[in-house]
Amino acid sequence: MPPHKAVRRFAGKQEQRVLSFLSRIFGRDSGRSALVPLYNAIVSGARDPAWYVEGGVGDTVDGRFDMVAGLLSLVLIRLEAEGEAGAGPSALLAEIFVDDMDGQLRQDGIGDIVVGKHIGRMMAALGGRIGAYRAAFAGEADLDEALLRNLYRGEAPAPAAMAFTAARIRAIHGALATLSLKQLLAAEFPRP
Repeated sequence: MPPHKAVRRFAGKQEQRVLSFLSRIFGRDSGRSALVPLYNAIVSGARDPAWYVEGGVGDTVDGRFDMVAGLLSLVLIRLEAEGEAGAGPSALLAEIFVDDMDGQLRQDGIGDIVVGKHIGRMMAALGGRIGAYRAAFAGEADLDEALLRNLYRGEAPAPAAMAFTAARIRAIHGALATLSLKQLLAAEFPRP
């Protein structure tokens, strides 16, 4: 994993570029390892076959990325509610996501020259999902439209599949809101 990778930090509505190479050079973990179980719980939740069977999400590389990014977005939105206390864990989760996606791209044979561009697009996609889901849960946008655009990539699933997915996303968002920061950081990711 190259130490010069840039990641984006999500804190509120602003995104800032953060270079994480110093912590790697000096060998400091900066708390990332404590958040790996939460990230793994998010990925495990995204791998739940119900999303792909009942929810009609494409069981493809893109579909699985969309599920991970969608559930990670819900957690990052929840961390935003903690203000400054959630900013650090939010940035670290974004770094873990970048590392995971970097590894996935390299396994797929993507080379150093273009992996950064792919990561940039993935981070932009994550940021777009955060904005879309934040607006939907704030009542400023329709959740079904956000799901159609960000999870189904504009191809409407069967109505029952959309209803299933929207209900599960709402349930996870609601359950996340009931967790304390300590519970969330202890990887108590809700499973509907």
